[in-house]
Amino acid sequence: MYREFFGLKEKPFNVTSDPNFLFFSRVHKEAFSHILYGIKERKGFMEITGEVGAGKTTLCRAILNQFDANTKSAFIFNSNLPDLQLLQCILEDLGIVVTQRTKASMLRQLNNFLLDELVKGNNVILVIDEAQNLKPSTLEEIRMLSNLETDTQKLFQIILVGQPELKDKINSPRLKQLKQRIAVRFHVSALLKDEVERYIYHRLTVAGSKGDVSFTEDAMEFIFKFSGGIPRTINMLCDKSLLSAYVSETKTITLPIVEKSGQELEGIIL
Repeated sequence: MYREFFGLKEKPFNVTSDPNFLFFSRVHKEAFSHILYGIKERKGFMEITGEVGAGKTTLCRAILNQFDANTKSAFIFNSNLPDLQLLQCILEDLGIVVTQRTKASMLRQLNNFLLDELVKGNNVILVIDEAQNLKPSTLEEIRMLSNLETDTQKLFQIILVGQPELKDKINSPRLKQLKQRIAVRFHVSALLKDEVERYIYHRLTVAGSKGDVSFTEDAMEFIFKFSGGIPRTINMLCDKSLLSAYVSETKTITLPIVEKSGQELEGIIL
């Protein structure tokens, strides 16, 4: 509704995980480097945690976009699936046609696929989002998948992405073996105050802004305090604020605008 008014090609503050809008804060840049290193060096298991809306999924999508056809990937979003269905989803996302829906058959298919990819010099990545929802038994099954390896290297890289509870779950005595296999760990924290402003203008620029949209200093201060530096909350507040500014026919986002937008969002966020 407000795109034409602000001269934007697309909405700058969607809450979808679009890697084109990824903002490299100091933390996101470091996380990006850690994961990229883990994949390229075939480190096996990686654990990426962060608060809800911190940008973990967007980060993983951006990383997968770095690779060419020599890297195959599966991205699992539904972590509440039963073990057998989860395994089936992994195979199907890798482009493997499941012939028999039994655990033994699917594991055999996966192993053959991984060995074929290794011979071709390819790498395979499995990303499981919202991994904090996985049952300990399912996490143990995923650990067993890492046994699909040669004498010298891992056949594929598994990235567990989740909220902070994922760390607690993996640190439990029951999952000691899984914890020992995780080679790369990183926690994606919130944006700092100065990063929030750069984040907002970065997204506006990507969306096509020529600098016509501006936020006052006190509006930026409110956005930081309201959001706690969490990108998803920033997006929700800024989207609502742009709509309010459009209704008021102003391209300057002031403190009263963001305060009113924040009040309207409180019921959703709380």
